[in-house]
Amino acid sequence: MSHILFPYLAQPHQEFHSLPIALEMARLDPDVTIHIASLTAERDSRIRNLSRLYPDARVVFDILKMPDWLRRHVQRHGPTPLGKIAVLFLNRNYFNRFQAIVVPERTSLLLRKMGVHHPRLIWTRHGAGDRAIGFAHDAAKFDYILMAGHKVEARLLESGALRPGHYTSGVYAKFDMVRRRHARNAPLFPNGRPTILYNPHFSLGLSSWPRFGMDILRYFARQTKYNLVFAPHYRLFDTNRARAMKMLAPFTDQPHMIIDPGSDRSVDMTYTMGSDLYLGDVSSQVSEFLIKPRPCLFLNAHHTRWRDDPNYQSWTLGDVLDSVDDLGPALDSAFLSHANFLDRQKEYIWETFGFAAPQDTAAKGAKSIIDFLRVIG
Repeated sequence: MSHILFPYLAQPHQEFHSLPIALEMARLDPDVTIHIASLTAERDSRIRNLSRLYPDARVVFDILKMPDWLRRHVQRHGPTPLGKIAVLFLNRNYFNRFQAIVVPERTSLLLRKMGVHHPRLIWTRHGAGDRAIGFAHDAAKFDYILMAGHKVEARLLESGALRPGHYTSGVYAKFDMVRRRHARNAPLFPNGRPTILYNPHFSLGLSSWPRFGMDILRYFARQTKYNLVFAPHYRLFDTNRARAMKMLAPFTDQPHMIIDPGSDRSVDMTYTMGSDLYLGDVSSQVSEFLIKPRPCLFLNAHHTRWRDDPNYQSWTLGDVLDSVDDLGPALDSAFLSHANFLDRQKEYIWETFGFAAPQDTAAKGAKSIIDFLRVIG
């Protein structure tokens, strides 16, 4: 009987990209034992709750070992890079027990330098953005890779990360779990106004938040035409959400604004599905938003020369603003001119995911891993 591990070392936004594959694998092949390993009891509880969306999947839940001081550090500050590396090292004997380890991140490649050579390392990726970091050369160190659509496959081939028989495309498992989780979603606001999602990236060298963020929040607080959901990338305020909430407190009592610096709803597509316009910079969440084509506005806060740059393909899907001085007219114009971008948006989604509307693909990913492991033994 094969034992396959799905560890969760990073932030919760990565869970949706591999957990549905784990649960489908458990459902499809009774000869495989699936272990799901978490950093903390809190993360274990969260993953158990998500797993109930697949009631016929039988898995083993484990909590990774670490000293009390490190566990307290993780609980207080989240999974920092050094914390993740320490957990990998402290659990290297545990990791070495498995036939395969399936991860949505690349930090786990360090296991090879820690003496963990027996398991096959399998990467599901997370997100479907255009940034170069998603196509790094070290991806070639994985034994098998799952990916979304043609665009991702082409760039990974170009980077030398793919080998024939060691990857499959057309898999974006997050959509499967999201549809189960949000079968009957209520509107985000009861007032009938169009809803804008502002979703800045966490990397300060790319994000619109440092330069434009507070001005955007102040604009929406004083206007009466639109609702706003402020739901940045989960990692923007990852190290100190309490301080972030203090800074954002002046906006939390506005009935037409949702301020969410990092709840479950900020990572499970509640807001991307419930909004009418995407306002952001380089986050891959724009791809998930556009699975149903809608208006987009992009914020160029760093004077980036983005045209013809493959890392900024998404900025061809709506107007790009170099300032927010005229944000109101730009929002109005984005709704009125959306037809100009509709065909390009549809093309982008096809290139990114390999399908025009959300499809169940977690079972496809699970079966491809099972078949790969059977072939290589």
